[in-house]
Amino acid sequence: MARIAELLGAGRTYSFEFFPPRDDVTQLTLGHTIAELEPLQPSFVSVTYGAGGTTRERTRNVVTWVAQETAITPMAHLTCQGHVRSEIAAILDDYRDAGVDNIMALGGDPPADAADRRPSDYRYAADLVADVAARGHFSIGVAAHPEVHPASPDRATDRRHLAAKLAAADFAITQFFFEVHHYVDLVEELADLGVDKPVIPGVMPITNAGQINRMARLSGAALPGWVVDAVGEVDDPADVRRVGVDIATELCAELLACGAPGLHFYTMNRSTATREIYANLGLATARVP
Repeated sequence: MARIAELLGAGRTYSFEFFPPRDDVTQLTLGHTIAELEPLQPSFVSVTYGAGGTTRERTRNVVTWVAQETAITPMAHLTCQGHVRSEIAAILDDYRDAGVDNIMALGGDPPADAADRRPSDYRYAADLVADVAARGHFSIGVAAHPEVHPASPDRATDRRHLAAKLAAADFAITQFFFEVHHYVDLVEELADLGVDKPVIPGVMPITNAGQINRMARLSGAALPGWVVDAVGEVDDPADVRRVGVDIATELCAELLACGAPGLHFYTMNRSTATREIYANLGLATARVP
């Protein structure tokens, strides 16, 4: 398997993000999605981690399956919440032994139910990044919030924390956003702090109006008025998805034009929207069914 830092060093990356399946039915759906996206030759795929490590085993199962049964490079998400250092060490050993070379080190969210919360040796993602980096095996990614992390007291503090994470990490992937200037501003602000590590923009095509509103509230991303208006002008779910794909395609084109080192698609475990955006951009037209 390839290290993502090396892939970024060689050129632009195109990557997809999945969440671990809840049951056998969603496992089958995810398997179909990965099979449909594999012909697009993604640079890597990432698999998320539930609040407080609640999907630890399912995340591991998907990541190791991708590593061992496909030609795709996987990246495992790992969070601070609900883990002591000995657990993190065991998880990292397990991934290393399974041939997984890439970790996305995140702060993470605590479980909604207080009864499910477990002790943690970590307070901030930077602490987790330091422990992963000390192993010397993994290429490390961190999260970036173009519109500022919801918990940050101000923009300057947010950028300093991100710069501190990137001092030990190899690259960042952003939360989704809808306007290119948010990404450009983020990269420029990091450059002013002396940071030149790659920052990959995250893109989430709108396929369901209710879903995108929920995700925006959770991530802190603003939903611009023009996006609301564009989605609100159509009623049919198929038209909503079409508008969402068009908006995402235009954003991706702008990001590539301004020099973004790649594109990271939040797929929501479905392939159709991502494949359509690829076709619209001419990235892999011959491979899109």
